[in-house]
Amino acid sequence: QLQPVESGGGLVQPGGSLRLSCAAHTLDFYAVGWFRQAPGKEREAVSCINSSDGFTYYVDSVKGRFAISRDHDTVYLQMNSLKPEDTAVYYCAAAWGCGYTVVPEGFDYWGQGTQVTVSS
Repeated sequence: QLQPVESGGGLVQPGGSLRLSCAAHTLDFYAVGWFRQAPGKEREAVSCINSSDGFTYYVDSVKGRFAISRDHDTVYLQMNSLKPEDTAVYYCAAAWGCGYTVVPEGFDYWGQGTQVTVSS
């Protein structure tokens, strides 16, 4: 059973940066998505990366600020120029592919989440 583990969340001031990590044994064979959920809101897809063809996805609100990458069994989400509206619990999840549309229902293996708070 694949069990992703997130790390790297925390409290940061607006304009700051954080790097989230998602690690699991054999994660290299899976597409990995990053999702976030703020209080009272639905879980939304933030970014996704396939395992082998280089495909990446970003939601419009993070384009130019976030970057997803992978190195063997770890996937990273570099978050720059953070805004208060980026505050949420961030989850990573694994699937065989990101899919034509990146939605939570397409992912089978989920981490426990890591809190990101952007506040002065």
